[in-house]
Amino acid sequence: MSMVWNDNTPIYRQLRDRVVAMILDGALKQGDALPSVRQVAADFQINPITVSKAYQELVDENLVEKRRGLGMYVTEGARSALLKSERDHFLNEEWPMLYARLERMGLDLETLLRQAPRTEGDSK
Repeated sequence: MSMVWNDNTPIYRQLRDRVVAMILDGALKQGDALPSVRQVAADFQINPITVSKAYQELVDENLVEKRRGLGMYVTEGARSALLKSERDHFLNEEWPMLYARLERMGLDLETLLRQAPRTEGDSK
């Protein structure tokens, strides 16, 4: 897990968001252990309390669970819950502003799809 810190957002929040991205991307799957607080603090040269705060947010959101004496683990259904939450957030918060911007610029779906970056799985 490599990180470049953004000065505009608290580090604990950026760390939490990175773990969320790893769960969404499948890099962390249900039942996988998160790196220990001490390990993350040492790797990124940050305060262990900062790491603990990030991990506690994940626990509060039921995305990870504490196992006494063993560490933190991704909970069952974490990825599904995150996908639903992220989709809802996008559709309700981001999409209306994006759609309005596209309308102002006169861009349509056909143009956007033609200009879309290709990924490895694309056959076109």
